[in-house]
Amino acid sequence: MHQAIYSGQEWESWGLAARPVIPEGMPVLIDDDLLFEDAGVPRPAVAVNRWLRELPANGAPAPKTWRYYAQILREWMAFLAERGVSLFGERPALKAALSAYAVHRSCGPLDARFEATTWNQHMSVLSGFYRWAVAEGYAVAEPFTYKQAQTSYGDVAQVQLANQARRRTPKPHVTIKYLEADFAELFLKALAGLAPDGTEDVSYRGRELERNAAVGRLALSTGLRRQEFTHLLAVEIPPLPRKRSPLPVPFPVPAGVTKGRKFRTTWIDYDALAEVHRYLRLTRPLAADGSPWQPPMSWGSRWSLPGQMPEAAGSTAFGLPGMPCGRPNVVVWWRLTAVRCCWRCVRTADRSLRGPQFSPVPPSGSVNASSRGSRMFIPIGSAIPSRSGPLNRWSAATTRRRPGW
Repeated sequence: MHQAIYSGQEWESWGLAARPVIPEGMPVLIDDDLLFEDAGVPRPAVAVNRWLRELPANGAPAPKTWRYYAQILREWMAFLAERGVSLFGERPALKAALSAYAVHRSCGPLDARFEATTWNQHMSVLSGFYRWAVAEGYAVAEPFTYKQAQTSYGDVAQVQLANQARRRTPKPHVTIKYLEADFAELFLKALAGLAPDGTEDVSYRGRELERNAAVGRLALSTGLRRQEFTHLLAVEIPPLPRKRSPLPVPFPVPAGVTKGRKFRTTWIDYDALAEVHRYLRLTRPLAADGSPWQPPMSWGSRWSLPGQMPEAAGSTAFGLPGMPCGRPNVVVWWRLTAVRCCWRCVRTADRSLRGPQFSPVPPSGSVNASSRGSRMFIPIGSAIPSRSGPLNRWSAATTRRRPGW
């Protein structure tokens, strides 16, 4: 079975009367013979693709989630096909196949084994798919068995269905991984290009050391995910309090970079926040000063920021009214036209310097990396672009040490 990614570019040449109502980037599963029906009867892949297309309307708006769910269904369908079991077969055959699949994922080949948490995710996705298939009339039964389980939160007790195929997992407090303070300090010194004693490591060769140290300390202090601190913009860093305080400073995490796009507030200590502000005020402008790099104009064909700071609700710029939702907003360029969008709409894909959707260049192409407006919209987790282009690989920043350090 093959998995393709849908793209609606040049759909006018397909001979269709209207644009297909398929989300951009939606995965599509296709059988090996590239057929979707047999003698006019749709194959199971047709039902799977329809379920995938309905995911955005059922609480899964992220393209990464679509591809992950498609991969789960693809592996399950391939396993059933090897054993001659239909995806929408009878319940006894499906239950037997599920038992064999559980053994395959727990005691099978090493490259096929799953951790308990991964297995539970797969079972949750397959359970949701089969319940949808039964409700839509595609399937007559599902392979899962459920039992009633009582859960309580505070004084509220609820009865829920528990999938018997799920494995037992350790309690959350058992799986917490702690980083000792002395090792954390050693790690930050390595990011800054320093030796274990705090002196300069003359044999180390790297760049953006101040950025690495500042953002690394920010990540340790706030507990942000890599996706979050990598795409965090300078305008989203909270202001530094006037007086130093031993109490942590509230750190709002924008919904555009969080997992599931859920806004939350975490905390950061004063020293870590001060180091980030020093990097933004001193090192970052010096690194960008005189940089000849400019993003290609092809990057600006869709998104392009003219270097304006996020504005208060109701304000105007370029003669455009503020957002009716009352949220802070920003002016962007959409197909060479200045429009205003909600700040929450700027997602991680729009912030990526390597992606085609976001660029600090206005349609005129007259702004380079050294301009102030451009710097403010380059994520703090990304290096200021040089002649070779932007750097956004944290794995390289954390492993590029000389041998024997």
